[in-house]
Amino acid sequence: MVALNKFKLLKFFSIISPLIVFLVVVPLFVPSFDSKYPAIILASVVVVQFGLLFICFLNFKRYVKKTIVKAANSFKEIDDKTIEEFPMPVLVVSKNGNILFCNSLFANRINNGKDCQGERVDNFFSDKNLNEISKYKCVDVVYNGHHCTVFARKSGKSLILYLFENTHYKTASIENLKSQPVVAIITFDNKEELVRNSVDGQDLQIIAQVEKELQSWINTTTGFLKKISSNKYLVLMEERQLRKFISEKFKILEKIHGIKDNSGTHATVSIGIGRGGLTLKESEVWAKRAFEMALGRGGDQVVIKKDSSYSFFGGTSKDSQNRNKVRARMISSTLLNHMKNSDKVLIMGHKFSDLDSIGASIGVYSIVSKIKDKRAFIVIQEKQSLATKLINSFKNSNSDKKIFIDSEEAINMVTQKTLLVVVDVHNPTLFESEKLYEIANQIVVIDHHRMMRDCAKNALIFYHEPHASSASEMVTELVQYLTDNTIQKQEAQALLAGIMLDTRNFVVKTGARTFEAAAFLRRRNADTVEAKRLFVHSIEMHKQKSKLSSDAEIFENCILTYTTSVFPEIRIISAQVANELLEIENMQASFVLYPHEGGVGICARSLGNLNVQIIMEQIGGGGHYTTAGTQIPNHTVQEVRSKLIKILKEI
Repeated sequence: MVALNKFKLLKFFSIISPLIVFLVVVPLFVPSFDSKYPAIILASVVVVQFGLLFICFLNFKRYVKKTIVKAANSFKEIDDKTIEEFPMPVLVVSKNGNILFCNSLFANRINNGKDCQGERVDNFFSDKNLNEISKYKCVDVVYNGHHCTVFARKSGKSLILYLFENTHYKTASIENLKSQPVVAIITFDNKEELVRNSVDGQDLQIIAQVEKELQSWINTTTGFLKKISSNKYLVLMEERQLRKFISEKFKILEKIHGIKDNSGTHATVSIGIGRGGLTLKESEVWAKRAFEMALGRGGDQVVIKKDSSYSFFGGTSKDSQNRNKVRARMISSTLLNHMKNSDKVLIMGHKFSDLDSIGASIGVYSIVSKIKDKRAFIVIQEKQSLATKLINSFKNSNSDKKIFIDSEEAINMVTQKTLLVVVDVHNPTLFESEKLYEIANQIVVIDHHRMMRDCAKNALIFYHEPHASSASEMVTELVQYLTDNTIQKQEAQALLAGIMLDTRNFVVKTGARTFEAAAFLRRRNADTVEAKRLFVHSIEMHKQKSKLSSDAEIFENCILTYTTSVFPEIRIISAQVANELLEIENMQASFVLYPHEGGVGICARSLGNLNVQIIMEQIGGGGHYTTAGTQIPNHTVQEVRSKLIKILKEI
């Protein structure tokens, strides 16, 4: 009240002062005002008034200063009694982390009745250091089973920590997360194959064993398993059980894999899981996508989808040849219709195209070329291709036609009715031209690589067969269902070269369908000797290969070599060296590292005992069970080598 009165008095003088000055000064400038005495009197009044105003101002200033100091002292005097009576657990901590004081609420509620003065605050909040608490002002901590939110406030050279205990709410929240429903879809991958090869009712025993193992697995949870078709099952469980299975890395895969028939064929299952959906329906949709991803990666594995992320487990067995010829026939017919309804067809493979990519592209080109008045072009960056011999050979034999174009020219050709066929790749970031893919309205994908996280999602036809040896094999099958004169000798030669490359001359990833495709191409006059000529190299390349091979090192039954030199055709050389290193005894996989456009490229190969695709995925790559690779930007060869060795030692 005193301060208010003084402030009002000061305000009164500050308002009336200009008025008095006006009354004094104005008469002095009026000519008719000839008496100087009233002016002197008024001037005296003004002087007195300003004197009083100045005295009031000094008095008010002293009062404000005194009040502020008094208030500051009262806040400064937050003593032990104040903290002790505070209705929350409180700690006073020094800058170096020593506890200076704690109130009884902290001692009794949080620290089991023990005084903690003199102890380190890190002993109580080990998951959060003092800097974090001081920086973020509000953090969650757990101690002795108590969940608390800590609020930090500075007081001089100390830090006061106020703890709001919310154990009940946090445990309820955690329990809610753990009890969230998880949807899983399971399929018996090779049931038909096992049934086909069984004798004396063995198929019924195997099916019963698989279902028994699955049921026993689900019986350890609070969920249930329901059979929805002859080889497909639906599972509902809680998040807590899924976390347990993740920590065990899904041992159910090994148990199922232990079931086999008399021929030694192992049973396998694929599991797609959707977790963390806002609704059961959303989790079920995610489970379906995870299930499709598991099948697209070759089966015998678990794929978990949450939001836009995927997690992978298993996938360590070789792919089985369980493809359906009916599907190939249907794809062939549908593809032909799309081609006929388009104004032109553009065909492209992956960056740094190889014999399989170009061979498959030529195979698709041969289909389009037989359709009357239909134009087709193969989109390629020739300078970056690893199949220049095949490209030049095909260009020379068709000198009257323009077949190969670059991506810029292709982009300018695209219309609403243009059909884009992508072969030997399904990840848009690896396409020969990602921009071309983005502007095309009609897209067909034909690929044999195991499914990656990012794939073309807007394709009219997504023909994906991870069990096929190569894209050239898949295209050959499509060609077989068209007219007999669809391909000529040179086109058959290109397709055969593609198959030979990816099977390493029919050694790996080769099934009955592979030989059937090769036999068809042989009937179309393809020559294995001529195809083999596409693999020959110069003496300089041979010297570089020898140098890489001689520098190889062995780590955990894997062999690794690298070069820091940059020289032409390094990608071809690295692939050939990786294949040759597998000829060394007891080697499960080979890896070749080389400089690549400011980063590092890796070529990985195996004979089937080790899944190199999974290894490459850990450093941003992908591929097949026996053939994989990656390009890692902004790294040195030595950095990537160290990272790869660490992964190999953890296998």
